[in-house]
Amino acid sequence: MSEDFAILIPARYASVRYPGKPLALLRGADGTARSLIQRSWDAARAIAGTERVWVATDDARIADAVRDFGGQVVMTPSSCRNGTERCAAALEVLGDIAPIVVNLQGDAPLTPGFVVADLVAALAADPNAAMTTPAVRCSASLYRHLVTDQAAGRVGGTTVVFGRDHRALYFSKRVIPHIPESRDDAHTHVHLHLGVYAYRPSALAAYVAAPPAPLEELEGLEQLRFLDMGQTIRMVAFDPLPWDCIELNNPQDVPAIEAILRGRGLD
Repeated sequence: MSEDFAILIPARYASVRYPGKPLALLRGADGTARSLIQRSWDAARAIAGTERVWVATDDARIADAVRDFGGQVVMTPSSCRNGTERCAAALEVLGDIAPIVVNLQGDAPLTPGFVVADLVAALAADPNAAMTTPAVRCSASLYRHLVTDQAAGRVGGTTVVFGRDHRALYFSKRVIPHIPESRDDAHTHVHLHLGVYAYRPSALAAYVAAPPAPLEELEGLEQLRFLDMGQTIRMVAFDPLPWDCIELNNPQDVPAIEAILRGRGLD
């Protein structure tokens, strides 16, 4: 792709739902166990090349693990409240690395490379957008995963609703929009938000200059601060992907992700 971009992978150890998550092991098709952060690094490196990818963390255990498998690390403050703030802090250390920065969150190793390419292209084409991020129409199986987790009191992923102009209206850890149970096409109306963002450095600087938004704090979703600021989040919509891009949010997600790795023949 022609656009110039770099990838940052924010990673923290102290996850509330899954402490130590970046170092959780995931077994591939041949039984090889690699940490979540290494699988995220491998996915990013396949998109941007080794020299354009950094893991941004505040934890020595994660930093050591990344260096052990040959990855690049940028240390960031422990005061960062979310991945977007951590990306902004990383840029303060790294400087002007690219006109577009992609935040590939470290719990989404199943994200296809073409999703990142489309985000970067969409942001480059829209000077009015603060950021771009993907909305994936749910398959029937992915929708079942989301509603099953919701019924059990777990967060299985984030969903998003957006207007006809593809401007984001709202993101939630609940399954939105509400759809009557009588409908058998419910999954076609629900879009999973993947944890990938493309921003310009100026948008990141504006983000960290603003205080956290009330809805951001309630939902625990960093992107809601952009909406509270009146910024445009441009959604890039995708039909159901060739595989379910389940994020590692809970220990219960490990078997589902490993099954997809096996199904795709990924070691």
